[in-house]
Amino acid sequence: MVCPLPEYARARVPRPRFVKSIAPLVLVLAVCALTGTAAGHAMLQRTEPRVESRVKRSPDEVKLYFTEPLEPAYSSVRVVNDRGGQVDRGDSRVDRSNPVLLRVTLPALPPGTYRVRWRVLSIDADVTEGGFAFRVE
Repeated sequence: MVCPLPEYARARVPRPRFVKSIAPLVLVLAVCALTGTAAGHAMLQRTEPRVESRVKRSPDEVKLYFTEPLEPAYSSVRVVNDRGGQVDRGDSRVDRSNPVLLRVTLPALPPGTYRVRWRVLSIDADVTEGGFAFRVE
């Protein structure tokens, strides 16, 4: 017959120091993995015109939608032709009523391939940049 021991008489198995020291690191890594892009950079979500699209007529403007609000003073977009010359009107701006929208207006563009280049600062101070092309037929 087994006689249960009182609490004070039971042997305690000490945890190795390694387990105690690594537990906070595991917790931090788990939190980082779960937050994903929520604490990350402003990522390009969609564009008008669409990335690598072919359009029949010149768009009036280029619109870039991001996953996070942008810092207007440090966010810009340019549209250049195949020789690298700027073709937009130079009025790149973050939309005041929708701070995830970056836009720039365009004159009537002749047929050709155009490259959109953007650089943004999100409100959490992360800089991202990128580019894409579209074609006017």
